[in-house]
Amino acid sequence: MTSAFPTRKQEQWRYADLDALQPVWEQLGEPERIAVLPGQKLEQVWLPSADAVQVRRVNVSLGAGASFRLFALNIAEQYGRIDLQVDLADGAEFNFFAANIGTGLSTNEIVSNVRHLEPNGRSHQVVRSVLNGKATGSYLGKIEVAHGAQKTDAEQSVKAMLLDRGATANAKPELEIFADDVKCNHGATVGELDPNQLFYLGSRGLPPAEARALLLEGFIAGLWQSASEPGAIADAAREALRRVV
Repeated sequence: MTSAFPTRKQEQWRYADLDALQPVWEQLGEPERIAVLPGQKLEQVWLPSADAVQVRRVNVSLGAGASFRLFALNIAEQYGRIDLQVDLADGAEFNFFAANIGTGLSTNEIVSNVRHLEPNGRSHQVVRSVLNGKATGSYLGKIEVAHGAQKTDAEQSVKAMLLDRGATANAKPELEIFADDVKCNHGATVGELDPNQLFYLGSRGLPPAEARALLLEGFIAGLWQSASEPGAIADAAREALRRVV
């Protein structure tokens, strides 16, 4: 059964394009479920489709000592949303590397709720956004550390690059901690391309569009380096960046 249609009064839907979401909401159904068994290691790469509206909602459960590495690219031309809930058991590890690349009037957002339910869990989330025109890119990420989930190690790194004054980046990393022996941190920055770097590349004969594309590729290229097979997502990201410069 499909849940009630969201409203902007709900924090996790505050920046969503609900007009774009409405026509496809009934088709979404319940979130997809991924269970990683105790001790198992899993890696996935999520590539975008050609649909103007792309929404993926996934609940992940990690058993004791399990590991899940996820690489995702969010570039829907109208509205794209990656919505994750991840539950970690004792000693489980979750690594998430993702990029929003938006152009024109697009809205692309990543929403995650990572719940450390037992001790010794580790989570590492790295999200980068590149936005031009009047595009909006958002990351809303909550880390919950339950009572007794000691020795948790959790981190969020969020950075956005705005190419036009009309573009908007929203970043809301959040920590909710009920254990006292943990290491949790987050950081968020929003900036623009360095004019000195652009001047340097231009003085070496690189056309402005190519110079911008090169710097932007460097901004997000590190996301895919640890993937077992990074070629497809790196190529897709490179092609998307060429469209926003």
